[in-house]
Amino acid sequence: MPWDFILIIAAFAVIVPWRGWARMQRLLALPSISSKDRLSLYASSIVAQWVMAGLIAWRAFARGLHWTSLGFNFRPPVQLVLVAVIGAILLGAAHWLNLRRVSRSQNPQVERIRSLAVKIFPHSNRESIAFCGLALTAGICEEFLYRGFAFAALALVSTPMWAVLLISSVLFGMAHAYQRRGGILGTLVLGAVFGSVRILYDSVVPVICWHIAVDLVAGFAGRRYLIENK
Repeated sequence: MPWDFILIIAAFAVIVPWRGWARMQRLLALPSISSKDRLSLYASSIVAQWVMAGLIAWRAFARGLHWTSLGFNFRPPVQLVLVAVIGAILLGAAHWLNLRRVSRSQNPQVERIRSLAVKIFPHSNRESIAFCGLALTAGICEEFLYRGFAFAALALVSTPMWAVLLISSVLFGMAHAYQRRGGILGTLVLGAVFGSVRILYDSVVPVICWHIAVDLVAGFAGRRYLIENK
């Protein structure tokens, strides 16, 4: 594997989880944050993800990788669209119902989830529009990074496909270390599902749509059940 790919994978394993955890700890330590702070958080996250994706795409193309090897395969189009739409609806509905269930739970951990939701989820229509931009960014950029680039980079050294799936899913879970153990395990499992679909269809297109749907539901259902219905 090229040296720059090794550095990128190492960054996925160390820098990304640490940065996310440290940023969230600072956020949780604040007694409250304003609408301006949330909009700034969304904007900075959007910029950071696109810059990171752009830099990694640059190195990937410089090393001879192509869009198709990175998972941007659009054939067969009808089948991919059906898988993308049906999967997004099912995952979105399941996530919505789960957040509603969590909001009604008496588990002490729910209060920590609420305190996090109050700070990061949108409170107004203006914030919701910005959050939609963040969800779109996360869906595209994170799937490119973890199911596109990571898959292609590991395949260069003849890594077995089961190991590619496992490593990319673990890295994806670690990227959500700020959500603690439950969040890491949950996103690891979700990453394994996304990765399996990426392998099955040789495309990240369906899982980009699924990822966007999950993030959009998190913002809107989180606002409804964890913030407004406290």
